This record gives sequence, structure tokens and C-alpha cells, in this order.
Amino acid sequence: MARVGSDTDTIRRQNRGLALDVLRRSGPLARTSLAAETGLSHATITAIAADFVGQGILKDLDEPQSDQKSRGRPAVRLGHNRDVAYALLFELDVNRSSCSLIDYGGTMVDRIEAPLGPHTFDKIRPAVFLAEQAQRIRVRNPREAPRIVNISASVQGILNRAGTGLTWSPISGLAGQALGDVIGIASDLPLRLYKRGRLLAEGTRLLYPQLHDANVATVYVGSTVAMGMSFHGRNVGLSEDAATEFGHMVHIPDGALCRCGTRGCIEAYAADYGVLRAAYSVPDTAPPAPAVPYRQYVELIQSARRGERNAVHAFKMAGSAIGFGINRLMTVFDLSYIVIVGSGAEALPLMRDEIESSIAASLVGRVHGVPRILTHGDESEPIFRGLCAKALSEIDQSLFAPMPSTGQRPETA
Repeated sequence: MARVGSDTDTIRRQNRGLALDVLRRSGPLARTSLAAETGLSHATITAIAADFVGQGILKDLDEPQSDQKSRGRPAVRLGHNRDVAYALLFELDVNRSSCSLIDYGGTMVDRIEAPLGPHTFDKIRPAVFLAEQAQRIRVRNPREAPRIVNISASVQGILNRAGTGLTWSPISGLAGQALGDVIGIASDLPLRLYKRGRLLAEGTRLLYPQLHDANVATVYVGSTVAMGMSFHGRNVGLSEDAATEFGHMVHIPDGALCRCGTRGCIEAYAADYGVLRAAYSVPDTAPPAPAVPYRQYVELIQSARRGERNAVHAFKMAGSAIGFGINRLMTVFDLSYIVIVGSGAEALPLMRDEIESSIAASLVGRVHGVPRILTHGDESEPIFRGLCAKALSEIDQSLFAPMPSTGQRPETA
């Protein structure tokens, strides 16, 4: 009897999780549509919906489904009760940090931003910095603060095995710190860390419906070089620490010095500091600039458009590094699309020929052809969308899917 009860609980949790996942991906749906999308029976969906509405997790939306007239009573759609739960989202990169408060529907409620410099974390421990930002958000939003149930962060670097910090990061002072310590003490919630490259892949797929089921490499080109990959709607990698470190793939052995301390990385040629170094004929063994203002990068693009030889050469080197990196990936993964995001998207016309010729130099490139290359200039949008999706899915599956039923209704898979 205990086994039967356990199996029933597992099926109920799976069904509830499936319904929440479909609503998260598709938006509000009528119960009939939700049954069709999940493959569950109408009776099961009716029971699940009654539970969710009774628990305040979902609600019936008042607005009409469409402007078209139809016979009978119009279908009532189920949607998220935005006020039932909230999440805090941190985004950390080499130049800035942000802390956002979002509701259960994914709408931003509040946001705090702060610049990050090479010496920021020399003055304050990263965990304390994050805790102070979180506390500012709580003070500014006293009504929502008690319902914060998830704290997640987008970070750059390589996560440790425990997922509590980074073993390496381009953000000075971030590696080797237990980032969740102070956050956990301050809020009794763990800080969940997600790699920026994987969030790029997830967010780009959400922004562009045509990419949903395609094989896509999303490449960030700017202050660093990063990549996330998704295949048939699924991100690559078994865990966050398995995400690709594309920017630190060796392009030329013993080549240009990278911020990571290694020589010859793709990033050392394609990131903004690599382009700056090449354009001004600085030896490639010179330490990279700690930060390159966006305006200076744009000036390099403009110089290359005017035909200034050094700037043109620098962007060709960047395109070659990116192209040969993708060339190597395509010997293992079949890619349909490449999406360039970040400030480097504006420089794509200066790099495209080198990217495409480098990809076509391999057997796979000649046989399959060059993947279609798209651009999305503002990398913050896909990263934020990806982080939202991770946090809200975690709330769905870990907090609300396992909740006990409000009634004793049999459910079937």
C-alpha cells in the first residue's frame, strides 16, 4: 500500500510539474488547450487546475481570450498568480552588476544596478556585496519581500563542483569566494549560480521562436567571449560546470595573452581588449586592458569601416578566431544557426568573411555549409530572459509541483 501511495504522489507531482512547465512556455491557456498541450486527460487537468487555483498558484484570467465571437461561454484561461511568489536575480559581469526583483509571472518589480571595476571586490567581499544589494531590494519592497522564494545569479567563469562559487572568473576578486554564505544567512535561501553562456542559449531560444527546435550556438562577443549551445530546445551540458568555455579554447598555441593568464585563447583575439591591442599594434604578450569602454570599441568599429588598416586587420583576426573555434565545434556538433550577441554584433560585417571562410575550411564546413549567422546587439536581454526562466522553473518544480493536493482525486500519467 505504501508503494501505491508513493507512486500516486510521484504521478501527481509529475502531472503538476508538466502543467506548470507548459504554462511557463506557452503563456495562459484554457483548460482544454492545456490538456491538449500536456497530453493529460481533461479530468486530470480539471483536478490539477482546481488545486492550483485553490492554492493561489494559478488563477482564472478575466480578460477575454480573443476578439472573435464564438458560440457558448468563452473559454477561461489559466494564468500565473503573479503575487504568490517572487525571485531575486543577480547579474554579474566584468563591468556591472544588477539585482532584480521579479514576480511569479516573470514581470520585473524593481531593479538596482551598480558598476563593477577591477578593484571592487578588493574593498568588499562578493557575498557581502550581494547581500547588501538584496537587502536594499527588500527594504524598497516590504510587501513583496516575505514572498521571495528564490535567489539566482548569472556569473562568468567556471563553477566549483558544489556550485557555491567559482574556481575561475574574469571578474576580479570573484573566484574562490563562497558566494552563497552571506546570502543564505540573510535570507535562509540558497543562492543558485548559473553560467552566463548557458543563459545566453536559453534566453536567445526564448526570444526567437524559429530557433526553438534548432541547433544553435549563441556567441557573446564583447568584454569577453562566451558561448551557450542548445540542441532541439535543450541546452548542452549535464550541469552548470559542464557548459562550454568557448572563449578559452586555444586558437593559436603560445599566442596572444588572455585575461585568464593563458596564451592563444579565442578571447585574446576576439574580445574587445584583443581587438584594441591589435588595432594599436601593442605586443600580444602585453597584459590585457582591465576594461574597454563601449565608446572606444565603437570608435574601433568606425575606424575599420573607414578602411584604417590596423583596425580592419584587428577585426579580421577576431573573425578568424571565432570562425576556427566554431569550425572545431562543428566536427562534434551539427549547428544550424550562430547568433552573435553583445557589442561584437555591431562588428559582424567586419568579421563575417573571416568567420565564414574559417568555418568552410573544414570538411564538415564544406559538406554542411556555413550555419546561418544572426545578431542580437543587447546581450543583457537574452541573459535576463534565461535567468528568469531558470528561477521560475525552479520555483515551479521544487516548490509548487510537490505541494499536497487539496482534495483526494485519482490522477493518471
